Amino acid sequence: MYMTVATGVTRTPVARSRRRVQVVVGLVLLGALAVSVLLSLAFGSRPIPFREVLDAVFTDLDSDNATVIESQRVPRTLLGLAAGVALGMAGALMQGHTRNPLADPGLFGVNAGASFGVAVLVFTLDVTTPAALTAAALIGAGVVTTLVFVLGLGGRQGGGLVMLAVVGTTLGALLAAFTTALVLLDRQTLDVMRFWEVGALSNRDLSLVPIMLPLVVLGLLLAVMNAFTLDALSLGDDVAESLGTDVRTSRVTGIVAISLLAGTATAVCGPIGFVGLVAPHLARALSGHDYRWLVPFSGLAGGALLLLADTAGRLVARPGELQAGIVLAVVGAPVLLGLTRRRRLVSL
Repeated sequence: MYMTVATGVTRTPVARSRRRVQVVVGLVLLGALAVSVLLSLAFGSRPIPFREVLDAVFTDLDSDNATVIESQRVPRTLLGLAAGVALGMAGALMQGHTRNPLADPGLFGVNAGASFGVAVLVFTLDVTTPAALTAAALIGAGVVTTLVFVLGLGGRQGGGLVMLAVVGTTLGALLAAFTTALVLLDRQTLDVMRFWEVGALSNRDLSLVPIMLPLVVLGLLLAVMNAFTLDALSLGDDVAESLGTDVRTSRVTGIVAISLLAGTATAVCGPIGFVGLVAPHLARALSGHDYRWLVPFSGLAGGALLLLADTAGRLVARPGELQAGIVLAVVGAPVLLGLTRRRRLVSL
């Protein structure tokens, strides 16, 4: 809380205490993210000692292990870090705008839109280049995100929020059916989709990372800006407007940020579910409901979660590996079931 006095605005002891807690939570999440990055660099088909990992990253170490780290594990870790942060923040934005604790890029049809975009491109134009597939997935995710928000939030009362969940689920199911039809009709589409639809950090075109990062950074900046309006929006559009919030601008900014974050991550890595669901709830349990902190904390939690899932997949199926999307499904499905049983989370 803040208290206005004659000389300006000062923070109460309660506000200062809360700020200290948020700083501690941020440091803890940053530490967890750093540990997950180190584990991602150290473990794979063969483990590499932590000391050698640090030497390879921060010095000019010349060895076979250093070559493996620099050429393979560092790009993969950067990809997982960017995708995890993007999906975590996208999930927090979706939950904030919809006031729905189950909101997630996967559950609200964004992944289905990206998959449909890729399938349509391959089926109609026989184009299979990584850059083109990424663009098609990004466009598909953006179109679905826009449709879900426009149709679902057409009403300005609580019913609009209920409709949003219905529209998202319906669009996701419809596009998944269309994608399946295209896959069954064309063998080349099947060959492309069966590899792309497995959400993973392995076997991805790492040359797309330089293209991905600017889009993710832009999405992160918009997400942080948008976070400052979400607490007002959680009170309802009418109340938010009375407090001086431009509701339409906030909604549009949220749509663009979610499209960039979730769409880019899905376009490059394939559909990876549950990061956008689990990460915000983990951050909320640690930091509370203040979206100014919750959105960036969800990004940190999402990055750590995806990297840990990817590392676990390399360890449990050695010398092969289990895709990160499968590992996250094993973790995320029980979380989803648990959330649906908590009545107090019907609305945020």
